[in-house]
Amino acid sequence: MVLLILVTIFSVYELPTSWLVSGSTLIGAAIGLGASRTINNVVAGFYVIVTKPFEITDYVKIGDIEGQVEEISTNYTKLYTPGFELVEIPNIEVMNSRITNFIHKGLIKYTFSLGFPHTVSNEEIERECIVPAIEEFITKHKDKKLRKPEYYFETSTRLGRSYKIRMFTPKGDVKTLYNLQPELSNLIIKKWDDLRAQLE
Repeated sequence: MVLLILVTIFSVYELPTSWLVSGSTLIGAAIGLGASRTINNVVAGFYVIVTKPFEITDYVKIGDIEGQVEEISTNYTKLYTPGFELVEIPNIEVMNSRITNFIHKGLIKYTFSLGFPHTVSNEEIERECIVPAIEEFITKHKDKKLRKPEYYFETSTRLGRSYKIRMFTPKGDVKTLYNLQPELSNLIIKKWDDLRAQLE
C-alpha cells in the first residue's frame, strides 16, 4: 500500500524513480542495522544470564564502570555506582568487557590505593597513619560488625610509594561501602597530615 502511494506520488510529480530505489535501500539498511544490533544485544543478554559471571547484588567492575548489580535483563545490566547513579550497560558491552567480581564468601572485598611521598619511612607511614586510622575506623563502627580492613605495600617509584587498603562489607550492603570508603581514606590522610605537621 505504502509502495503504491509512493509510486503514484513519483509519477504525478515526475520524480526520478532512482530516488525511490535509493531511499528504500537506505531505509532497509537502517532497519536491518538496528535489528542486527538489537538481536546481538538480546543474544548477549541470554549469554550473561546463562553463564552468570555475576548475580544480583554482586559488586562488579565491567570495563571502566563499577557498582552493585541491580538488574540483569535480556537488553541491559543495571549497576548502582559509587556516584549513587543507576547505569544501564548494554549486554553486548558486558559480554565484550573485562569483568571483575569483588564478591568472595558473602563479602564485598573492595581495594583502593593511597600514595605517600618519600619524606618518611614505610614503618612510620604504617605505624603513625594507616594502623591508627584503621583502629579508629573499626572502633567507631563496631556496631556494624565489619571485618577489620587490611593494608599492603603496593609499589615505590621515584615520586613516592603507595599502599593498597582493602575493606570488607556484606554483600548487598553497597551503601555502607560507598559511605565508609571515603571516611577511611580521609582518616588515613588526616593522620598523614598530622605526621607531616609534626615533622615540619
